[in-house]
Amino acid sequence: MTDKLPRRSGGDGDEPAETPTERLLREALGARAALVTANSLRPAAPPKNRIRRLRPVYTVAVPFGLAAAMALGVLTFHGEPVAHDQVPPPAATLTAVPSPSPTAEPTPTPSATPTDAGTPTGDPETDVPLADGTPTSAASATNTPPPVGPSTPYSFRGVKFKVPAGWKAVQTADNTVCVLSPGAPTDPQQGWTQGRCVPYGVLVVAYNGPDETEHAIWPTTGDLASDSGWSHEPSCPVWGRPYIPTAPYTSVGTAVRTRPTVAGKTADKTQWKATCKPGDSFTAQMWGLSSDQVFVVANGLKDDYQAGLQSIVNSLDVSGHKAPGAATPSADPVTSTTVAVTQAGFLPGGMVSATDRPVTFSVTYRNTGTANLPSVQPLVFTDPYPGTPDSPIPMNAGKLERQDGGTWTQLSMSPGSGMDYATGGKSATFPLAPGASHTVTYRLTIDPADGPGIIPVRMQATLPYDGSGRLTVIGEAIVRENVVK
Repeated sequence: MTDKLPRRSGGDGDEPAETPTERLLREALGARAALVTANSLRPAAPPKNRIRRLRPVYTVAVPFGLAAAMALGVLTFHGEPVAHDQVPPPAATLTAVPSPSPTAEPTPTPSATPTDAGTPTGDPETDVPLADGTPTSAASATNTPPPVGPSTPYSFRGVKFKVPAGWKAVQTADNTVCVLSPGAPTDPQQGWTQGRCVPYGVLVVAYNGPDETEHAIWPTTGDLASDSGWSHEPSCPVWGRPYIPTAPYTSVGTAVRTRPTVAGKTADKTQWKATCKPGDSFTAQMWGLSSDQVFVVANGLKDDYQAGLQSIVNSLDVSGHKAPGAATPSADPVTSTTVAVTQAGFLPGGMVSATDRPVTFSVTYRNTGTANLPSVQPLVFTDPYPGTPDSPIPMNAGKLERQDGGTWTQLSMSPGSGMDYATGGKSATFPLAPGASHTVTYRLTIDPADGPGIIPVRMQATLPYDGSGRLTVIGEAIVRENVVK
C-alpha cells in the first residue's frame, strides 16, 4: 500500500523525521522566541483594584494554532525511506526580526578625590584652554564638572568674593586667605598654611597700608612682570605629592600676559609654565589689581578646579578695600628719585647650598632720575622663609658680608625685630649723579640650620639712616634662591 502522506526529510529507519510543515512551525516559534530579551522583560504591573480570591481552575485553554503545532509535533509517520538526494524544502518565509544588541552601560567620569595624585606629564606642547582661555597641559585635564550648589560669600579686609560649592576658605595670615579645592588633603600639614596652600587651593591676598606693600615678599606687582614670579615656592607643586626639588625650577616657554577685567577694573594677569624635573611640570597663574594691591594666585592647581578658580576671580569685589597708597613722602626732594637696582651672581630660582659655602654676588645701583643724589646707602638682607629656624623672632642663620676695599664687613643676615639691620650700610654710602652707577660686592653663606625652601634676598637703595625715624627706600630689587641641603 502506498503512503499518501508526505514523508519527512531526514530520519533514519524507525526514527522520527521532520516534515516541511514541522520545520516551518519550528522556525516560526524560534523566531518568535528570539524577540524576547532581557531588556524587553519587565515586572508585572501591580493590580489597581482589590483582587478577588477565586477557586483554582485546572482547565488549560490552548490557542488553535499552537494546538495544531503540538499535534503535529506528536504524530509520527512510518514508511519506506525516500531518496536522500531530493531537494530540501524551502526555508520558512517568515522574516525573523533581529534581537536588539545589549546596550553598553555608560562609564561614569571619575571625579577628583583627595587621594587622586594625577598623572604628571613632561609634554608641555599638548595644551588645552584653561578657565579663561589660556593653555595648560592636557595630560591632567578631565571633564569633571564643578560641584553643584550655591556659593558662599566671603569677606576680609574689605575684599569680597564667593567661595564655590565644595571649597573651603581658611585665613592663613592677616592679609591672606587660602581657598581650598574639594580635592585638598584633610591633613592640616598639607593644605592649611600659605606655603602649603599650593597646589590644592587658591590664594587671595590683600595688602593694607604702605608698610605692607613696601615689605611684601610675594605676591607683588613686580612678580607679575617677572619671568619667574612663580619661583618663590619652596616645593614643586605636583598634585598629590609636592616635594622639595633638588634643582631649580626651569621655565617652559615664555610667560603669557593678559589684561582681563576683574572687579570692574583692568587687572594684570601672568601665566607661567615651569618644570621641576622631567615629567613634573606645573602651571602658575597670578592676577593683580595694582592700585588696590589685591592678588589672586594659583600654582599647580588641578585642571578639574579651573572653573572654581575662575568663579573666585569673577566674583571679586574690592569696592570696600581701601587702596594702600604710597608712603608719606619726606620733605627731601630726592625721595621721588628712582634708583634702579640690579644684581649679578644669582639666578632667579637658582640654588644655594646650606653647607657653609659662600656665594659671591654684586649689586649695582644706578640713578635713573634727574636729581643729584649726594649720599645713597646700600642695604642687603634676607627675609624670613619656610626654612627659617624656629625662634620667637624669625631670623635666618648664616652670614652676610660686604666687601669694603680689601676687607669683608659682616652685616645683619635678617631684620629681626628692630631697625639695627638698616644702619649697616651707613659707612658704605656713595654719591650718585644722574645716570651714574655704583657697584657693591657681597657674599652670602647659608648655615646648615637653615632649612630647605626659597629664601628672598632683598637689595635696597636708601637714604642714609641712623636708626631713628622712617627708613626711606629709593630703589629695590628681590631675588629668590632655592636653599638645598
